[in-house]
Amino acid sequence: MALASPGWGRQAGGMAEIQRYAAFTEDPQGGNPAGVVLDAAGLSAERMLAVAAEVGYSETAFRVSVDGGRHRVRYFAPLAEVPFCGHATVATAVALGPGEHIFVTDAGEVPVRVDEAGRATLTSVVPTVGELSAADLQALLAALRWNASDLDGALPPKVAYAGAYHPIVAVGTRRRLAELDYDVPALKALMQARGWTTVQLVFRAAEDTFDVRDPFPVGGVYEDPATGAAAAAFGAYLRELRIVPADATLLLRQGDDMGRPSRITVELRRDEPGVRVSGNAVPITDL
Repeated sequence: MALASPGWGRQAGGMAEIQRYAAFTEDPQGGNPAGVVLDAAGLSAERMLAVAAEVGYSETAFRVSVDGGRHRVRYFAPLAEVPFCGHATVATAVALGPGEHIFVTDAGEVPVRVDEAGRATLTSVVPTVGELSAADLQALLAALRWNASDLDGALPPKVAYAGAYHPIVAVGTRRRLAELDYDVPALKALMQARGWTTVQLVFRAAEDTFDVRDPFPVGGVYEDPATGAAAAAFGAYLRELRIVPADATLLLRQGDDMGRPSRITVELRRDEPGVRVSGNAVPITDL
């Protein structure tokens, strides 16, 4: 069983205006598309979920209220609401325009700064990094159709959180990462049972550069082309395990294997508990 790729250009009707942005890219044909509804006041959760399914992107963000620079935002994938979504946050902030914004999410408050060039920088909620049990790792590898010998011993499997939970599994070769062909029902069931939003699969290409992929079957999407929430969680993981310096700027490359290249910048600062995640977003107009 496999999930279909998202319907990047599908329309949704019968509601407020839906804007469409590609996040973590300067090319509308790259990055991760997000739906953005800036006026979702009065919409029920059921309606927002239905709209997200109609739009067909991995997430659609709904601004349900605003108070000055504070924006209450909810995020829906085609199959479920998620507490926080990085790429839809970037897209929504760019849609709001340059300046300082505070997103009030189910995971907490997330400040976002947008510059004049359409580049947004969010700062995550305080992250955590925890253990991935041996049983869960075994189940995860079985669902991925991977073996323990595929793993990178320098990057041990963990579960990290920066607004949503993501197990982090690193492999030793880029080829293993490229050959993603997982058991959809098995991985979805495991993720639902554990409360994981995506699985952050990683290959370290250089000291400060990582190739990543993120299966997202719990949201109704086979794979996410760019995952800002997982990028923040991964930054916290690298800092917690002292794999990178306490002050570091990292590049995450995602979406290349899907034909939608995404580039995510992760910044770590020793005096700041949250993780900064930056990227551009551009409108999608060729629907």
